[in-house]
Amino acid sequence: MKRSQIRQAQERTAHLLKLSGIVLTEDEIRGIEVAGFGLEQLEVQGLELVTYVNTDRYCAKELVLFPRQTCPEHLHPPVGNDPGKMETFRCRSGSVWLYVEGEAPVVIKAEIPAGSEAYFTVFHEIELLPGEQYTIEPGIKHWFQAGDQGAVVSEFSSTSRDEFDLFTDPRIERMPRIEED
Repeated sequence: MKRSQIRQAQERTAHLLKLSGIVLTEDEIRGIEVAGFGLEQLEVQGLELVTYVNTDRYCAKELVLFPRQTCPEHLHPPVGNDPGKMETFRCRSGSVWLYVEGEAPVVIKAEIPAGSEAYFTVFHEIELLPGEQYTIEPGIKHWFQAGDQGAVVSEFSSTSRDEFDLFTDPRIERMPRIEED
């Protein structure tokens, strides 16, 4: 992803957070992680993250999704003696459809990104609206997509080790590569 694309996504993310009542410092805005997953379709499959704290005991983040943007299916595996990340998502604004293992509805509300259908395998649907939350246990496959207005979701979790996340789609590169313009 090019630096100019990253900067643009960071500014858009900061604006969406501010609309949700979450104000960032300039350093935090510059530190927004723009995860395009190496797919070159940020508006469709991507995620913007603000990490407030990530220690060997706990983690707190804001996850920002643009309208209908999808964070691809993945799970957080055990790492050493750690059973894997357990995370609670709390919707702050907009709406988000979270999909986990379990019984699926006849029709889901999310739109699976074209060309990636084979990489989405769990469809138990949980819709989160502002003030609602859901906890994902370690090792559970999940993916999520914002509604038509986008979404801001606070994540409270055990230690985050994003570099170890396992994605269903083998094309995904979790750690971003930055290209000069």
